Amino acid sequence: MKNTILALVASAAAFGAVSAHAADGRPYVGIGGVVSEHRYENLTGDTGGDHSKHEYGGKFFAGYQINPTWAVEAGYTDFGKSNYAYSQAGINGRAQADSKSYYVAGKASYPVAEKVNVFGKLGVAHNKNDVNLSGLAGSYSGESSRNSAYAALGAEYAVNEQVALSLEYEHYGKNEVDFGRSKGAVSLNAKYSF
Repeated sequence: MKNTILALVASAAAFGAVSAHAADGRPYVGIGGVVSEHRYENLTGDTGGDHSKHEYGGKFFAGYQINPTWAVEAGYTDFGKSNYAYSQAGINGRAQADSKSYYVAGKASYPVAEKVNVFGKLGVAHNKNDVNLSGLAGSYSGESSRNSAYAALGAEYAVNEQVALSLEYEHYGKNEVDFGRSKGAVSLNAKYSF
């Protein structure tokens, strides 16, 4: 009888632990603003001056907070469109790029203050880059697609139990065509947990 009671108590404790762990899980969604550098440095003979500019875009992401430390996240980032006018041997040309990325990553968070966490993300990104070039070298128009490693570091501030704000640096990897968006971006995000 004593063994049966101990077995029931142990089973109830184990079941309670599993239930409490399952209760930790919370889905979340978020939006953000993105700033990235767009570069046009490989245009031979270019006399147009500055080869880079900052462009603004946006992102949407959703995830599942497994427990206070671990989460999984997927997102879509639009880096915006950039245009670059240049001159080669006195002939004007134009380069344009429209870059987007999809990512899936694991996320690890660590508390550093009552309402502040630092976090890191590691996963894979699928990068798309539409490029159009015109000028002395002729014209080029094409879409490239490339998978690359994705990583991010950031900090998150909990406004309340549902809403958090974060600032992060994200590394999406290279594009197949090396014009337009550079590898990284900075984003300011708002997240809502259900």
